[in-house]
Amino acid sequence: VPGALLLAPDEEAGQWVRAAAAAAGLDHAVCHKQRHGDRDVAVALPSHPVAGRAVVIVDDVASTGRTLCAAARGALAQGAASVDVAVTHALFVGDAWEQVRAAGVRHVWSSDCVPHASNAISVVPLLAGALRGLS
Repeated sequence: VPGALLLAPDEEAGQWVRAAAAAAGLDHAVCHKQRHGDRDVAVALPSHPVAGRAVVIVDDVASTGRTLCAAARGALAQGAASVDVAVTHALFVGDAWEQVRAAGVRHVWSSDCVPHASNAISVVPLLAGALRGLS
């Protein structure tokens, strides 16, 4: 997404967001997450302007989706023009997929490490390259 703000939903994802932002020449920010239970999380957005901007939330795993939902709702509440998600492992257990969509997320792009309707990024070239390097 041209000119997007890459947003890490928690400190752990900050490392991947920083790397992705540097590679793409995009702005980034990191949220602060408080987990109260498996399906009960609070995400505080950083003091970074999101109003009128496209936001892409970048994370490694989407299981219950609650962290993604909280970050998406927060960005939209602060006036984000759109919110998309890029995630490595799209587990989306139970009603997670429906919850993420209901939170206002426009697109979800995931790798094909876990089969899911959101798969848009193939890891085959990376694996093939790694295997070629072993021989």
